[in-house]
Amino acid sequence: MNFQLLIDNITNPALLFFVLGVLAVYLKSDLEIPSNSSKFISLYLLFAIGFKGGQELSHEAFTMEIGWSMLFGIFISLMIPLYTFFILKRKLNVFDAGAIAAAYGSVSAVTFVTAVSYLESQQLALHGHMVAIMALMESPAIIIGLVLISLFNKDESNKINKSSVIKHSFTNGSVLLILGSLIIGYIANAKQAEGIKPFTNDLFKGFLAIFLLDMGITSGKKLKAFFSFGWFPVIFAIIIPLVNGSIIAILSSYVTPDITNRFIFAVLAASASYIAVPAAMKISVPQSNPGLLLPMALAVTFPVNITIGMPIYFLLVQNT
Repeated sequence: MNFQLLIDNITNPALLFFVLGVLAVYLKSDLEIPSNSSKFISLYLLFAIGFKGGQELSHEAFTMEIGWSMLFGIFISLMIPLYTFFILKRKLNVFDAGAIAAAYGSVSAVTFVTAVSYLESQQLALHGHMVAIMALMESPAIIIGLVLISLFNKDESNKINKSSVIKHSFTNGSVLLILGSLIIGYIANAKQAEGIKPFTNDLFKGFLAIFLLDMGITSGKKLKAFFSFGWFPVIFAIIIPLVNGSIIAILSSYVTPDITNRFIFAVLAASASYIAVPAAMKISVPQSNPGLLLPMALAVTFPVNITIGMPIYFLLVQNT
């Protein structure tokens, strides 16, 4: 195995800022990113990825490969919550099992953004249609999680509001912004789009580093309480993403031969939503515990993916 990939990823400035954020919490520093600034940066990252993806997509012809790739992305987001729910249900209640399964079947836009940065470090470019696939994968897992909770919930007094969460899964801000930016990037005049290229391209890595610093601070604050739930959630949040990402890195070869696309598929399969799914579950499944879901996705799975996961997935797509 080429460990240089792992070393390069660990010494990536964006990742090191994430580590700095965690350390700041444990050193009891008053370092923090104002919430309004953090929200702006997250919106900027989604906008930049969507717009750049739209520009790339405008130069791509729709092919059968793209069509199959879209179906494959939806298949991933349906199958992962189906099997993880039954693993989780052995140790957790139905509401937590369904919410966590939905999170791991859905995708993390921030992990996706970090994966794009990783590709750039390997002198590879993201294909525009993968942005659309990422957005498509947000909602199916939420719906499957709700269906599973409904099927296995025996308590009539704790019925969930399906319509509100399904609506939210399609209209939540992250999905709407990235899809809207993708469409705008696709239809925008190429010459006019050059005018905002310095904003969407040149500033991207700097904003990503600050955002990951904020993610590190948030993760550090949640870790202590999270460990009170025992070792099962920790082990699940480490092993399952690596298994999902590795399997999809191999299976994706049957859908597309492109290494870049296969790597993104693996990262999406390995990631866990800590924005869209918790927001959706808060609306319709208030019985689920965000103090369990959020640290699993953000404080464990996210750093595992960006430190050791991505080099593993990249090696797999190169060698299979």
